[in-house]
Amino acid sequence: MPFLSKINAWIAQAERTLLVLIVLIMVTLAFLQVILRNVFAHGLLWGDIFLRQLVLWVGFIGASLATRDNKHINIDLFSRMVSGKAKQISHLVTDLFAAVVTFFLAQAAWNFVAEERSFNSIVFASIPSWYFEIIIPIGFGLMMLRFLFSALETGVGLFATNEESE
Repeated sequence: MPFLSKINAWIAQAERTLLVLIVLIMVTLAFLQVILRNVFAHGLLWGDIFLRQLVLWVGFIGASLATRDNKHINIDLFSRMVSGKAKQISHLVTDLFAAVVTFFLAQAAWNFVAEERSFNSIVFASIPSWYFEIIIPIGFGLMMLRFLFSALETGVGLFATNEESE
């Protein structure tokens, strides 16, 4: 699975870079807004709306990275009570189930973005809202991909353990 690991690492590096860039933009813009409001009594009209949209991007990119590192929110009561192959099977089933759920969420998000695009919704100025909302299906798609990678890794580990024991 070195090929999948390289792809996963490349995606993670791109996500980290984008995340750092977005957070730097957010901090700079928020600081600028404070200065403009307190010193000049005027801020950028679009600044707060833009910051809210960037929070959406930070959330989905962060969720994808958390999924990669297996640090996402999960309920692991069952996996704490079992060990060995049963634990690996539990992880495999959980990852496959999560991949299916995130697939349907990505599909629903894609439909939402397509509707927003067809309705010509505007966020501010003349910028369409779907430009910012596109991160929703992309984020769910990346999470689905990460769950599938994890399931493949667990499955390969499970079958490798079976072949070694025979």
